[in-house]
Amino acid sequence: MTSKECEPHDRAHRPPAQPPAQTIQLLLLDGFNLLHDGAPIVVPRGLQRIIALIGLRPGATRAHLAGLLWPDTAEERAMSSLRTALWRLRQESSCPVLTVGDTVRLDPVVLLDIDDLVRAAERVRDGADPRRAAKILTTGRHDLLPGWYDEWVLPERERLRQLRLHMLEEIARSHLRAGQHGEALQAALEAVRAEPLRETPHRLIVETHLAEGNAYEALQAFYVYRDLLLRELQLEPSEAMCGLLSDVLAPIPRPTITHSPRPKPQPSRPGPYAERSVLPAIPGSR
Repeated sequence: MTSKECEPHDRAHRPPAQPPAQTIQLLLLDGFNLLHDGAPIVVPRGLQRIIALIGLRPGATRAHLAGLLWPDTAEERAMSSLRTALWRLRQESSCPVLTVGDTVRLDPVVLLDIDDLVRAAERVRDGADPRRAAKILTTGRHDLLPGWYDEWVLPERERLRQLRLHMLEEIARSHLRAGQHGEALQAALEAVRAEPLRETPHRLIVETHLAEGNAYEALQAFYVYRDLLLRELQLEPSEAMCGLLSDVLAPIPRPTITHSPRPKPQPSRPGPYAERSVLPAIPGSR
């Protein structure tokens, strides 16, 4: 794969690449994988970091990439290390990287898995039906590069995780509004699986059970989350969460029972064998 000139463009606005005669896929969700026509390409760990960073920072300058990859190294040495790594990459026939002047980016033919997630989120943001993104969210349920703790990975991992969580919640709400309770529960449960302590999906589960008329399951879902929150964070659910069940948890009013007045007891007259309450005086005593 040879270098060629191309206009800079951001990954978020890159048009979806159509699978070419030779398909190259860069998969960063659930670990690093570079595929050429479906077959994995063995890439040393050092080069994996460079390819992944270029995929996450489209159009970054060489100096920016070198500073992120070797933050504790002098600039001149970091730039030298980057030049050597890019040279090694270009020796491979399936090199996924292009150098354009002072910038480095992925070749447009490379299919990047996180692009699908970002585009789906953009379509939902622009008013598209979120339920159409369900398949993408199912295939992209894994974290970005798990086990990697580089400073440039962590914020991007959290950004994509939050993006997916919000989309799952939008899908659940959309199904709930449409009366599709089973699908709403599946989306909400998937969000709970991704982040068990997040309240919003638990709230959607309770709302869905109540919409179906299943008060028992709504209460059970509420107390499961409440126990988890108390055990892990020593916190109570929010007022909004508790308010969903205010009608269910309200005490049932007891009926007012009226009694007919009882007759007042009449004082009884002592009988001939009634015990005397006062002892008789002793004769001769004063």
